[in-house]
Amino acid sequence: MKYILTAIFLTTFIIGVSTQSYGQKRKPNVIYILCDDLGYGEVGYNGQQKIQTPELDKLANSGMIFTDHYCGNAVCAPSRASLMTGKHPGHAYIRANSPGYPKGQTPIKEDAETLGKLMKRAGYSTACIGKWGLGSFHDSGNPNDQGFDLFYGYTDQRKAHNYYPEYLWLNGEKQMLDNGKGKQNDYSHDLFTAKAINYIKEKKDEPFFLYLAYTIPHVKWQVPDLAQYKEKDWPERMKIQAAMVSRMSKDVGAIINLLEELGIDKNTLVMFNSDNGAHGKGGTTEFFKTSGDLRGIKRSMYDGGVRSPMFAYWPGKIKAGSTSDHISAFWDVLPTLSDITNEPLKGETDGISMLPTLLGKDKKQKQHKYLYWELYEGKPNCAVRYGKWKAVVTDRRKGLNIELYDVKADEGEGKNVATEYPDVVKEIALMMKDAHIKSPYWDKDFKPLFNAAAACEFNGVEVDESTIWPKPKQKSKNLK
Repeated sequence: MKYILTAIFLTTFIIGVSTQSYGQKRKPNVIYILCDDLGYGEVGYNGQQKIQTPELDKLANSGMIFTDHYCGNAVCAPSRASLMTGKHPGHAYIRANSPGYPKGQTPIKEDAETLGKLMKRAGYSTACIGKWGLGSFHDSGNPNDQGFDLFYGYTDQRKAHNYYPEYLWLNGEKQMLDNGKGKQNDYSHDLFTAKAINYIKEKKDEPFFLYLAYTIPHVKWQVPDLAQYKEKDWPERMKIQAAMVSRMSKDVGAIINLLEELGIDKNTLVMFNSDNGAHGKGGTTEFFKTSGDLRGIKRSMYDGGVRSPMFAYWPGKIKAGSTSDHISAFWDVLPTLSDITNEPLKGETDGISMLPTLLGKDKKQKQHKYLYWELYEGKPNCAVRYGKWKAVVTDRRKGLNIELYDVKADEGEGKNVATEYPDVVKEIALMMKDAHIKSPYWDKDFKPLFNAAAACEFNGVEVDESTIWPKPKQKSKNLK
């Protein structure tokens, strides 16, 4: 059974918390902040001891911390696609990164429903600032065509690895920076914060949706200064990692201070997340314990790869100091914003609105029977979260050899109890089969796992035969 909410259902699903019942004169602003490779345990409110994140901690503890919220996937592009389009990875058009695809990543489809389109229809000004990674200005993934009035940042996620790029995009125009040829004067993260602050000031008198997609702490290790970590007896890269995360925390705090100064904080929902688990590079996992007590990192189907350090902040609406173990995921954001704005979705979503949970109306909160992921990086793996159970298949080419963990009793997924609960394993195997719709671009039997030629053909992109597989004359065999 597929857990799909249709637009028809959403128009009739009323939980008694319309915009008017908020007591607001206008629809609430929404700021969605997404970090890049920030681990579940890399923030103070989730137990981080070495990296200081006081602004994030204050916000999280003044709002609602989600202990069981999950990313769209365990790596960048498919996770962001899930967030933007409201589809889980078994249904999503993008199911991994796109090695060999010309000029960036496989773009989301022209007719996709997106957060940007939804919020535009609802009467919002919309902006995406930071890392997009879902297409470029020359294809269907153009962020301006996907609902965002303003785009400022990187379209190509590979270029986003460099915090001192030669240029950033402002809508369809390149904005040249004072970098390159030995110069590192314009730090992209700082530019994103400045652009976000200016945007909020400009739009303070009208409802706005800001998707602030920071690139911190994705490597490269680059930061203008080491701040409070300069004199630490740590390896240099550890100092940089900590300084990057603390810098981001400080800037989120500055944005919240601005909302308060403008008097719009009580009419603004802020959601904070990471696109996937910690990157784990250079010993950071061990040094900082970036995954906390969770197992795994980025690209892993264990919770360290897919559980998000999410919190939501909305003064006067979300109870301060609250914690929720509601099981939710990125694909729930689209229906949640639909619920908040009373704007019906176009098409289908795998998500369920989290608004009842945000407002403390737990009895009205609908639940997922299960969450599902699949990924095609290295090995084709998949996973299910089903109540207290977490199931992982590390290589789908070898069949559904399911590892089973009770993550309520064993958060670190250390004890595989599959042999003790065969009926649960059988039930989850059916879920995995039911949740997967075959894709012509990513498949467990492809070699490599991404069929770049087929994706290029579908999107009308001229291919570079030296960089992709299969060659154009072979494309059809994987499309049968």
